[in-house]
Amino acid sequence: MNAYRGHTGLVGRHLFPRLRAIATALMLVIPVVASPAQAAPESAAARASTAHVYLLRGVLNIFSLGLDEIAAKLEAQGMRVTITNYVFWSSLANEAAAEYRSGKIKTVILVGHSSGATALPDMVARLDQLGVPVRLAIGLDSVFHTSLSGRVGRYINFYVANGAGTPVERTRGFQGTLENVNVQSVPGVGHLTIEKSQIMQQKVIGEIDAVVFGRPSPASPTKRRQPSEASVAGPRAAASTAAARN
Repeated sequence: MNAYRGHTGLVGRHLFPRLRAIATALMLVIPVVASPAQAAPESAAARASTAHVYLLRGVLNIFSLGLDEIAAKLEAQGMRVTITNYVFWSSLANEAAAEYRSGKIKTVILVGHSSGATALPDMVARLDQLGVPVRLAIGLDSVFHTSLSGRVGRYINFYVANGAGTPVERTRGFQGTLENVNVQSVPGVGHLTIEKSQIMQQKVIGEIDAVVFGRPSPASPTKRRQPSEASVAGPRAAASTAAARN
């Protein structure tokens, strides 16, 4: 019996360290190979398919035809696009909320021209009430003075200072980044041509691509804005700085 116990101890002293080494190696390897699908980054096609861009035309659907060109370019990249007149912004917000809750879309982006840009703040506020985060909203020369409430990741207001457009102001209830960008110096850009300008179309699509695909945000088509013009300075400071610059 004594000889038997001694033999067992000798085997244990050699075997157990090896078992511990094997177990440790398995613990290190298993997390790496257990879920390769989770480790793989989401493809560009997948990100595009879960993004939905809502474009709001202005009055009578005849002054915002450049939005159709933007829509076609976005669809060519695999994004879902809805384009309609601004008067339907409320029902469109409800549709977006239903799609977001169902998981069909993850990224909500808004673009509006003229009266469509004027309606954007209302749509942003409505979607916030419905619990839908708006990642990006782009207004193209709103024809009336507007102010922002609710939450949006980034709101860019392109306006023609020597025309019909005006800066957008933020209320105390607004959370996000607001940028007012005067584009009156862009060649050929006016209230009825801002959404048709190839320069402005590239700018809009570039900003959308930055959100959907994680690409760098394109440079402003006008002079680069100073930090004091960012939304953190408040709407009145941003508007006064922009007015002083122009």
